[in-house]
Amino acid sequence: MNPLTLDTLPLRTSEDIVQMRRSTRSWMVEHGFSLVDQTKMVTAASELARNAIDYGGGGSARLELLTDQGRVGIRAVIQDHGPGIANLAQAMTDGYTSGQGLGLGLPGSKRLVDDFEIWSEPGQGTRVSIVKWR
Repeated sequence: MNPLTLDTLPLRTSEDIVQMRRSTRSWMVEHGFSLVDQTKMVTAASELARNAIDYGGGGSARLELLTDQGRVGIRAVIQDHGPGIANLAQAMTDGYTSGQGLGLGLPGSKRLVDDFEIWSEPGQGTRVSIVKWR
């Protein structure tokens, strides 16, 4: 699998999230993803970007085009350099929230995509990779 980086975007403000949503949708349209898959990926990426800003103090998003044995995928990697997540298992539990949210962000995002990986270490930040395959 050889990824091709499509865009690298800052995540500091709500406007950055809007731009990331536009870029994600644009690349998915260009590569033939259904409206349902576009909506799922954009929703998951948007939620993760919001987390990076609200809980991680900002960061970046990288969009990549993947090809693997005839399949085409879009990967979004959202990274921050904030405080990290002390208990990933707890954070991945429906209903858990460290803020004012509904506690659906991380597990909800995971359910919307085909591949989901998260790395976090207290004091080192968090990186989440999500992929939607066509």
